[in-house]
Amino acid sequence: MTQRAFPILFITATRIGDAVLSSGLIKMLADQIPNARFTIVAGPLAAPLFAHVPGLDRVIVMEKAKGKGHWFKLWSQVRHKKWSLIVDLRGSATALFLRRDKRAIWKKIPGEVIHKVVDAARTLKLEGDPPPPYLYITPEVQALADELLGLHEGGETGPILAVGPAANWIGKVWPIERFTQTAAQLLDKDGPMAGGRLLILGGPEDTRMVEELRMASARGRTIDLTGKVDLLTAYACLKRASLFIGNDSGLMHIAAAAGTPTIGLFGPSDERRYAPWGEHAVAVRGPRSFDQFLAIDPELSQAIRHMSDLPVATVFRAAKDLLAKVGGLTPLPVATQEAEVVAPAPEPGVDADMAADVVENAPADSPEELVQPVTTKQRAARPRKA
Repeated sequence: MTQRAFPILFITATRIGDAVLSSGLIKMLADQIPNARFTIVAGPLAAPLFAHVPGLDRVIVMEKAKGKGHWFKLWSQVRHKKWSLIVDLRGSATALFLRRDKRAIWKKIPGEVIHKVVDAARTLKLEGDPPPPYLYITPEVQALADELLGLHEGGETGPILAVGPAANWIGKVWPIERFTQTAAQLLDKDGPMAGGRLLILGGPEDTRMVEELRMASARGRTIDLTGKVDLLTAYACLKRASLFIGNDSGLMHIAAAAGTPTIGLFGPSDERRYAPWGEHAVAVRGPRSFDQFLAIDPELSQAIRHMSDLPVATVFRAAKDLLAKVGGLTPLPVATQEAEVVAPAPEPGVDADMAADVVENAPADSPEELVQPVTTKQRAARPRKA
């Protein structure tokens, strides 16, 4: 007998990184509810991440409008259906005005600083090990990525060092010349990735900034895909990489979700919330703490190169240690745990009843910039520049 469809409205983040970090919830629901049918709501940048989710009915791109117009528009698009479950990671009141059986609404809870993966899981009242980030791709997407990397029969061999040298704010960008120096040391004939190639990834707006890195790299040993591939193709490429080094950005989280050993470079952002998530993912920072950056740039908005005090030697050492830890240069297929190295554990399960109702008084409109927990100092979190 055919099971009745279980329609799920899943409202996720505007930013790429936040959307990736909560993506494991979609996989968990898809695995545990075989008849699930997803309508996913995301911002314009993050929406393409969900193109291949199984049981996908629709991706709704929600662009911010004047006042609360974007929420009213969303309500008008989804109000005609009765939903079996509504998951709202934006903490809006939308679910309160829709027909549904169950709802799970993100709510800001004062207390300790927690990682965004854990924060998202608590929306569904999941305890223990949260579902790790996960993105779906098709065999065709992976085949395209392999072709771009020259991984066809008789093609290139050897390790691939992937880098993401861009970010959406200059304060989070490690100087490009240091990426160049680090890559040269890793790929040197005496380095831990000798004989390997350099893969450069970024958006169309990053083409100019990576030019120095591209020009300084060995001819014929560089694959520059900056501005040339979409997010899921970049994800498929990263699944073939042996190591990723990048600034705190959406691309860093995509690399960790791909299972690539990942080094995230941090300065004026909080790795307690945004470290790359995975058993083989680490956050590296220079001598200053996040709070020290806040002291000189309270709004995290100044055009200051905050990352200049992170030395090449620190990043190179972290790369060597991570490569030694993973036991070679073969990329891992799945990212399973947080940046602090812990033993893998079974993924928690869920059924429809576990997606229980949450507090009724969810705020009427919670912009993505405010969807943060409160720090341990009982201080409201500042908007994140990512």
